[in-house]
Amino acid sequence: MARPTGTRLVHVGHGNVVVAHRIVAIVALDSLPVKRLIDSAKGSTKLVDATNGRRTRAVIVTESDHLILSSLEPATLAQRLGQQDRNGTGADA
Repeated sequence: MARPTGTRLVHVGHGNVVVAHRIVAIVALDSLPVKRLIDSAKGSTKLVDATNGRRTRAVIVTESDHLILSSLEPATLAQRLGQQDRNGTGADA
């Protein structure tokens, strides 16, 4: 299936990418509400583990209420997302 032209992707670690305009929030794992959110999503198709077996450091929340676990720091992910906005480039560039 072809991707629409102009769709930007954000590399979230270990060869995994997320569509940039679908991201609602990037949050750290250090709060109890975020951990509860993950626990409630376990066992459903709404939780995507993109850590490749490494420690989870960030949780990406999407428009569709999917939670994507990443082993990258939230600041690193935010920087990658911000660079795309400034440069107008993504993983497909």
